[in-house]
Amino acid sequence: MQVQGPHAARLNRVLSYIDAHLARPLDLTTLAGVANFLPWHFHRVFLARTGETVADYTRRRRLETAALRLMLTTDSALAAALDVGFGSAEVFTRAFSAHFGVTPSAWRLGAYRMWAARQRTRLRKIHQAQRKHHQDFAAALSDLAAVWPSRAITVTGVKSMSSLEVKIFPDVRVAYMRHVGPYGHPSIAQMWPRFAAWCAAHGLMNPRRKMYGISQDSPDVTPPEKCRYDACIEVDHKFLPTTEIGVQTIAGGRYACAPFTGPASAIHAAWMAAIDKVMNTPGLALTNRPPFELYPDDYVVDEASGVFHCLLCVAVNQA
Repeated sequence: MQVQGPHAARLNRVLSYIDAHLARPLDLTTLAGVANFLPWHFHRVFLARTGETVADYTRRRRLETAALRLMLTTDSALAAALDVGFGSAEVFTRAFSAHFGVTPSAWRLGAYRMWAARQRTRLRKIHQAQRKHHQDFAAALSDLAAVWPSRAITVTGVKSMSSLEVKIFPDVRVAYMRHVGPYGHPSIAQMWPRFAAWCAAHGLMNPRRKMYGISQDSPDVTPPEKCRYDACIEVDHKFLPTTEIGVQTIAGGRYACAPFTGPASAIHAAWMAAIDKVMNTPGLALTNRPPFELYPDDYVVDEASGVFHCLLCVAVNQA
């Protein structure tokens, strides 16, 4: 599902605001003001576009953010709770247990593996059911030869995960088009040509510039149908969002990077391999900054097969 429609840009602004202010009060009136809507109208638009009420969405994002922090750090449950807007450990524990079925302590001690296994099983079934539809991506590229130059590319895929290179990236401002749904789903691949066409129509592809694909959620924590993926392109400070296009900043810092070459149907497995590689590399520790795909300004696609090349970048700290 793509976040589209006449209110998409304002809704994207609200969703970004929520993620950036999880520790603050996020009541309906405040968020309606961010969107420049009357509260009653904002509630209706938000529910129609996201399938969740404002309160349910905010609670879920707070709990998922805290759950990921408990998985990746040694911070206390209280610190995690306070940083996402819960007033006490008791309130946090009740909400966490109601959502995940276990206490924060049990989650940290390994109960998260059962939750993650269920999400991976659901995602695997979705991928199996949608396998044949990935061919639509290659077909869609035939109309974009002037936007994305094409040539034959040799597949390396997951084998490329044998090497990691730590790079330091600066903050970068990007315009984005959002997809909400399972990672690795063919509808993400089908969104990219549409986004590229929008970029070309707005003068952002000549000269070429870097593009990014951001996985905003952990598929081990967030249900597949709620995962957010953003197709992005670099923009300067003068760019203003329109229609369904949003603007955000990709946080700079240290990223462990691995090259990927393959079709869209293989990129989710490559991401899992890259993250496993990072977790098993001495001196590296995962962070909760979203990972991203980096598409260089000389990016090409094999029009016949849909094979492409990018760099998978996983945010890390020194262990």
